[in-house]
Amino acid sequence: MTDPFAPELLLESRGPVRVVTLNRPDALNAADEALHDALVAVWGHIAADPDARAVVLTGNGRAFSAGGDMDHLHALQSDRVKRRREIEGAGALVSALVSFPLPVVAAVNGPAVGLGCSLAACSDIVLIAQSAYLADPHVSIGLTAADGGAPAWPLLMSMLRAKEYLYTGDRIPADQAVALGLANRVVADADLLDEAEKLAGRLAAQPPQALQSTKRALNMHVSRAIAGVLEYALAEEFQSFDTPEHQAVVERFRSGATQ
Repeated sequence: MTDPFAPELLLESRGPVRVVTLNRPDALNAADEALHDALVAVWGHIAADPDARAVVLTGNGRAFSAGGDMDHLHALQSDRVKRRREIEGAGALVSALVSFPLPVVAAVNGPAVGLGCSLAACSDIVLIAQSAYLADPHVSIGLTAADGGAPAWPLLMSMLRAKEYLYTGDRIPADQAVALGLANRVVADADLLDEAEKLAGRLAAQPPQALQSTKRALNMHVSRAIAGVLEYALAEEFQSFDTPEHQAVVERFRSGATQ
């Protein structure tokens, strides 16, 4: 199977299971423009594959995804046309994941931050490595928590806990992610991908019409809950790029300075 998304995103076929791997390991799989575009497009591509029945989503290297690439975020500050496209793409990515017909098993192999955390939250089943953690530091870097945390987290855990972790940007260790409802179970690091592929294989073997229609029914709750919230939050995130607080944080990261 030809991979139209390489090198930023790897798409592999393993029987009826498709393995999608974020592939910027030197940047901890932080999303630049090319990776973000690939993440938006890959779901429609797989949905059109008549032999696909389930998906494993993971990251190459030490991280699942470190979120947004800081050089890319810096470029979005001054280029409002590119920023508008990015924000629209963020909304399209959430919508694509929620409407994607096949089950998605996230194998969170390392830090899942920002966008990485959103990808996990929009998956169907989340297996997290013992050494991994989740975090949504949008607010801490001066951005509205738009594409995952604010719309999706209150569906997975209590509103009070969602507010605590979104307001502070604190890391959520693997065991705590399971306790909160952000992950299904913790898996030893060395076993994570094998476990995810075995689970995806089990799901792929289920009667497809029954499983896919059940997913669609369940995700109707998600679609109705995030309607309006996602659009509002993304519009506010667009404005956040102009704030001096966000610009200062990005500049500190790019210069290698520490707080």
